[in-house]
Amino acid sequence: MGFLIGEYECKMDTKGRMVVPAALKRQLPDVEREGLVVNRGFEKNLVIYTRGEWNKILKQLSRLNQFQVKNREFVRRFMNGATELTLDSAGRVLLPKSLLEYAEVGSDLVLACNLEKIEVWSKAKYEEQMNAVSTEDFADLAEDVMGFWEDKGGDDE
Repeated sequence: MGFLIGEYECKMDTKGRMVVPAALKRQLPDVEREGLVVNRGFEKNLVIYTRGEWNKILKQLSRLNQFQVKNREFVRRFMNGATELTLDSAGRVLLPKSLLEYAEVGSDLVLACNLEKIEVWSKAKYEEQMNAVSTEDFADLAEDVMGFWEDKGGDDE
């Protein structure tokens, strides 16, 4: 699977169902067969993974030394709430109530593609997150994070 792109404003119905936008669904050709996995994010949001991406993460987690307390605690917390999602005949997914409460997501939400995953935010929290960094600060952040290309010659892939 390639990288996902786009930002989609969505509405959730009273039962916690959300229609997967058609433009996003086109980027997920195997979603109806393989399904998706949703989990807690690190910033009071949710993260949706394709089954293939989720399996890659599970493989990484399975390599952690389970005799180390930090590793067990991380795996336990990371896996807490992970739920399989399937699309119904109307192209909707049912997001678990406990996860929606964790992320404080109401009826207005944003799906923000982030490389090979999809972040789910309450619309208000997403706008707050995106406005928290000024244009100047973002330029500085870009220099700090992406400046390695200058030092290492970059990569054209």
